[in-house]
Amino acid sequence: MAKKSDTSKPSGRSNPARRSVHVPNIGIGDKDRQAIADGLARLLADTYTLYLTTHNFHWNVTGPMFNSLHAMFMLQYTELWNAVDPIAERIRSLGHAAPGSYAQFSKLSSLKDAPAVPPRAMAMVALLADGHEAVARTARSVFPLADAANDQPTADLLTQRMDVHEKTAWMLRALLED
Repeated sequence: MAKKSDTSKPSGRSNPARRSVHVPNIGIGDKDRQAIADGLARLLADTYTLYLTTHNFHWNVTGPMFNSLHAMFMLQYTELWNAVDPIAERIRSLGHAAPGSYAQFSKLSSLKDAPAVPPRAMAMVALLADGHEAVARTARSVFPLADAANDQPTADLLTQRMDVHEKTAWMLRALLED
């Protein structure tokens, strides 16, 4: 009877700390995939940072508009939460690791962290409007890279994100008018 080889033990040549990486062959070159993934990483960091700020404001809003702002912030942070996964998955589809730590997001994000002391309600609204405009700018900055690389899935994702952030910023700014 032939002895079965034990395939559960790593061979002397493999390094279990290193994983093999499959480079996708999707019709987008390595350099373009890297540039797009880097841009999407910034978008992911901005989106997650804005999510955290919006959720923070949802918890801490006070004043005469409490009910409406509390509910509106919940809708906004829920939308942001649902946006992070498609962005991260697009980065993975391009063959790169998605950032996922606070330290990485802090380095990549164009947004400042939420204030340690929650501001008054209308200051929250203004900060969130600024945040949505910043995320729209980040998405817009990545669009030419995706467009030039003929990367329609990323271009579609970016178009959707710009639409959401521009509309949300407009609605928040409308609350600030006299």
